[in-house]
Amino acid sequence: MGIRLHFWGAARTVTGSSHHLECAGRQILLDCGLFQGRRQEAQEINTHLALHAEELSSQNGNALSAVVLSHAHIDHSGNLPGLVSQGYRGPIYTTPTTIDLCDPMLKDSAHIQEGDAEFMNRRRFRRKMVGVPLGAEPFEPLYTQEDAEQTLRQMRPIKLHEPTVLAGSTRDEGFSISLTNAGHMLGSASVLVEAVERGQKTKLLFSGDVGRNNLPIIQDPDKAPVADYLIMESTYGNRLHQPPGPVKQKLARLVKRVAARGGRIIVPAFAVERTQQLVMLLHELTTEKQIPQLPIFVDSPLASKVTDVFRKHTEDWDREISGFSENGIDPFGWEQLRYTQTVQESKALNDLHVPFIVMSASGMCEAGRILHHLKNGIEDPRNLILITGYQAANTLGRKLVDRLPEVNIFGEPMRLRAEVDSIGELSGHADQNELLSWMEPAVTGLKKVFLVHGEPLAQQALQEEIERRYKLPVVCPARGDRFEVS
Repeated sequence: MGIRLHFWGAARTVTGSSHHLECAGRQILLDCGLFQGRRQEAQEINTHLALHAEELSSQNGNALSAVVLSHAHIDHSGNLPGLVSQGYRGPIYTTPTTIDLCDPMLKDSAHIQEGDAEFMNRRRFRRKMVGVPLGAEPFEPLYTQEDAEQTLRQMRPIKLHEPTVLAGSTRDEGFSISLTNAGHMLGSASVLVEAVERGQKTKLLFSGDVGRNNLPIIQDPDKAPVADYLIMESTYGNRLHQPPGPVKQKLARLVKRVAARGGRIIVPAFAVERTQQLVMLLHELTTEKQIPQLPIFVDSPLASKVTDVFRKHTEDWDREISGFSENGIDPFGWEQLRYTQTVQESKALNDLHVPFIVMSASGMCEAGRILHHLKNGIEDPRNLILITGYQAANTLGRKLVDRLPEVNIFGEPMRLRAEVDSIGELSGHADQNELLSWMEPAVTGLKKVFLVHGEPLAQQALQEEIERRYKLPVVCPARGDRFEVS
């Protein structure tokens, strides 16, 4: 009796969050994210879900009865449409803000999936024309826009700290949950799962992604509630962050320096969270006259849609940004700031001959409009490329951070003559000390900790520290590992 755990995603890696729980004949999933990596490996993992198609059908009495989503980031939510495309029609529980964020994000992800399949089929056709033998079946997208739309129809809002019995369960048998603020992004939550089987109750806490104190816009995370078992992220389990406080003044110094020499600031920024944080900081610096009056552009249609969600959910703002709305001021909009929509508007920025700031996706410089801005600005030493988040190995962003003398953009070698700097203080993931502090209130009741969402070195360092400090057994499960806890 108790909970059967099946670790299916984000196991000894940082993407594809998905954990399968069974109790009293009921089955639920915590998250259903996309694994992001090399194309062939990602395709294999993302198409083979934790449950087979027959386990998703409502005709099966032991089928998956509920999904609980911690937050909207694609590595946690991005394979929900894949689950739906394979037959799941049950509820997906999450916060109201996360539902609103998933609308543009899952539709954008579906657009990418469809575009990737179209590209692969075009390449396949060209290879066939020159006599390369190919398999019979064309490439199919992982999911479609219609699957994303259906996924959104299945989402059910839950407020924080509101106990909820999941579909297919009762208070006496099965699963109920309560969400607490994870402080990682707007609407993010940790999930306290209460499982009951034959009168025996087991509490399991899923951290989701844990945020940090004093980040712009986002409220500080709630402390961990008491539980018997903990599934905790470990992304930065071997690192200590710089405090976020000084980032505003660092940003001011960079803007003033580049503007004085007549350059432009090119900012690869993730469309969700990082763009909005930078916009708010630039608004404050402009109002305080700490930076010159120069044009600022957000060149990302997805970021524009996400910003509208941020405007809507003021209840999730922290005190600092709430001061804007209390004074009738839009923190994400003012005279110097423009959100570009069309390709023509984006291209027109390359013809500007005055200092300006442009923020554009993708955050790791792997696709999207940011590549055009880099191509047109990377060889000018007056310009600054400002990196604002983690850059994975082998990405263009990592090559810029490593300051390689030459990089390829659209297949063309370009000399890196622009200045490159980084702002790492805005990381939305708790570091080692912050994770240890977050979990401390739950320690007295914990029997075991499972570390997920981290690379092996980060997990090993955090495991050793938890065992040393809290004398708790710690497991770092691999993909496919199963455990029974009670």
